[in-house]
This record gives sequence, structure tokens and C-alpha cells, in this order.
Amino acid sequence: MKPIKTLKVSISGVRGVIGDTLKPLLLCRFARAFATYMGTGSIVVGRDTRTSGEMVKHAVLSGLLSSGMRVIDVDICPVPTIQFAVRKLRARGGIAITASHNPAEWNALKFIKACGCFLNAYEAEELLSLYHQEEFNEVGASQILSLDAYDCAVEDHLQRIIETIQPPLEPKLKVAVDCCNGAGSVMTPSLLRKLGCEVVELNCTPNGYFPRPPEPLPTNLGELCRTVREHKADIGLAQDADADRLAIVSETGSAIGEEYTLALCTYFVLPREKGTVVVNLSTSRMIDDIAKSFDSCVIRTKIGEVNVTERMQGEEAVIGGEGNGGVIYPRVNMARDSFVAITMIVSLMRLLGEGHNCKPISELTQLFPAYKMTKLRYEIHPHRIPTLLEKLESIYRNEEVNCLDGLKINREQGWIHLRASNTEPVMRVLIEARTEELLRAYEQEVAEQIEALISKE
Repeated sequence: MKPIKTLKVSISGVRGVIGDTLKPLLLCRFARAFATYMGTGSIVVGRDTRTSGEMVKHAVLSGLLSSGMRVIDVDICPVPTIQFAVRKLRARGGIAITASHNPAEWNALKFIKACGCFLNAYEAEELLSLYHQEEFNEVGASQILSLDAYDCAVEDHLQRIIETIQPPLEPKLKVAVDCCNGAGSVMTPSLLRKLGCEVVELNCTPNGYFPRPPEPLPTNLGELCRTVREHKADIGLAQDADADRLAIVSETGSAIGEEYTLALCTYFVLPREKGTVVVNLSTSRMIDDIAKSFDSCVIRTKIGEVNVTERMQGEEAVIGGEGNGGVIYPRVNMARDSFVAITMIVSLMRLLGEGHNCKPISELTQLFPAYKMTKLRYEIHPHRIPTLLEKLESIYRNEEVNCLDGLKINREQGWIHLRASNTEPVMRVLIEARTEELLRAYEQEVAEQIEALISKE
């Protein structure tokens, strides 16, 4: 077995390539470590549709049961639904088997606490320490508890969303949806029909064969854009493999970018529930503009869903999330939930429409100032990233910088954020500016700085 350092272990879980770094014995040991960490009670287990999911699930079930845990299996299920089920069933915790936006050869374990949130950095370190110590709970045959199925997790989640948001069901709306044959396939078409939409399904077979890269970036949504135009849909919706993130295609067949998902949902919530908004450092300044228009404040955290959810709990925030298409609405789920986002955006289109027509997405995006954003990645070994960031911090020491998570350089007309990824062995660089010209200038500036520093090593 390869050493643990070859895996990606962070607050986003334990990720690796099946057959390379992620193997049955390792998976079983992590499940045993989690069971030991949780103590006693029930653990909810669910997975996305990856072809390796069944193998991973059985390794996880073996580890949990051998450690004396009762297991509730929700099988193929969106991650936000698994998190919802943990709370609803008052389970001790949960394990979501999914590598989210990573390619199909990857899989992962995401560890969930009783509150439905993921482990934070400190808790993840404690779990990793248990894994290394290998002092796991063990029980005999007579103490092995039951493996139970929970077949109504999706329906219960849908009901909670509709009861809480109370969406309007008119005017009529045609929606094209691309689930990437992922976990959203078992829930998204059903939700849209409950919302009174005519649904055009694209890649909605939960078989795990991804027809596009799972991350719902504009460059990966060409087929959905064409489908929207061909069927004259009012909107196109795209999810990642575990359905916690949502991207939007306008009625013109243009992918508008993930940042608009949280922006539109924030615009939906704040007129109804005034309060604090919590987002991460890499989220667009559109959120600040929207919050200001409703006399609300914005608090920013480190990257990672749990960093946002913990701060939201502390601030009693009304909405929060991440600019990658993740929307967190505490009244339904203290988790990134694409189904909440879908319901809010469809509702917003209907509520702001005129007569028997919905408000087009292309017009909704004009309600707040526009920004240009680019999301880059540099193939740099993770061990080299901290030193590189320190050198960049020195270079930009005379500017307004934020070192909460990597290095963020704030400027009047935009910002640059550089940090190590939580999910891949790369350095991420996010840049936002008010104009395309300025965006390209920032991008070139960063590239030149990074190349100059690397060449000196």
C-alpha cells in the first residue's frame, strides 16, 4: 500500500485514484477510524454513481460494522441528501462516498458529523491520527449491529425544500438539466416536475459514466448549451457528480458561470430574510454588492464548506456558500445544496416575471454589477506551495493582502487569490476584475511572478 502522503487528505475528505492510492484495505481502515472517532450509534452511508462506488461502499460497510456501528444505507444519493438524512435520522454521523468534481477514476470519503456538516480541520486531524494509530474499536460476532436501508431519503429532502421555500408553480417554465449521470439523476428531474416545470433531461441516467468532466465549468457545458437552444428552454441547469454544486445556462444557450448561482439565490433570500451572509474568500464581489443593496453584511472565511457552515452557525447567517455553485440555506440544510439553489432560482424567475412570462436569466444577471473572473490551476507539488506563497506575500507586501487562506491581493477594481487546493495536488489561482482587459492584465502579472519564482528554485 502506498504511504498516506500520496493521498489527498483535507477537510474535503480522503481522496485518491481507485487502484492506485485508494484501495479496499485503506478504505476499510478509514471507516474503522471514523467509527472509533464517533463512538456509538448510527452512521448514514451513501454514494454517488461512480463505477467504483459499490466496491468502496462495501469496504466502508465492513469497517463500520466491524467496529460496532449500526449502518443506515441510502445507496446512490446526492451528498446534500446524505447530510440531510444524518440530521433527520439523528445519526451519529455519515460517510458520503464521492469525489465530487474529480474525474471518474477518483473516489473519496467525506466524513459528516451529527449536525450534518463535514469535519473541520481540527477534527480531520484527530481522525487522521486515529487512522495512523490503528487502535480501532473491534466487536465480536454477537455485537455486530444491523445494516438498514433508508429508501425515502430523496423524497424527504424534496418535501423539506418545498415546504420551507414554498415556491410558486407558475408561470410555465421549460428547464434543460444535465446531471452528468451522477447522483443528481435520482432527484433533480423529480424536483423540477414537482416545481411545475417541463423538463428536458440530459445525462440523467445514474450509471456513473460521465459524458463530460464532472465539474460544471462553462467549458464543460457545451452539450447543455446546445440543448437549451435546440429545445428553446428558459434555463439550463448543470450539476457535478454528487449534486452539491449548480451551474446555470441562460435562455440564450450561454453558460453564465458558477458565481451567479449563489448571487441569484442571495438576491432571492435577502428581501425575505434580512441577515448576515457568509461566503469564502474566493467568492465574487457580486455578493457584497447584493448584500449592500439590502443593508446586510458579508463575512468571508477560508475555502471549504465546513469553514463556511461553522461561521454561518456562529453568526446565525440567513444564507451562505461558495462561488463554485454551492448554496447553503440553513432553514433546509447546513450544507451546499444544489436542489435548494434550483428551487430558489426557478422561484426568482417566476416572481420577477411579468404577466405569464418568467424573468429571463439574461435579465436577472443584469440586476447587479458584473465582474469578469478566471479560475486557473498550476501543477505545482503541494510541498512547494507554502514557500511560493511566502515569496509572493513579500512581493505584494505594500498592497492590501489577506493571508487567511493562501494569499489574496485585494484591489479597488478586483482581486487575486492564490492557494493550495483542498481536493487536488495543485495550486489554484482565482482572479476577478471589473473588465476583461484588467482581468487579462492580472492573469499575465500572476503568471510572470510565478514563473520567475519557480525559475529561481
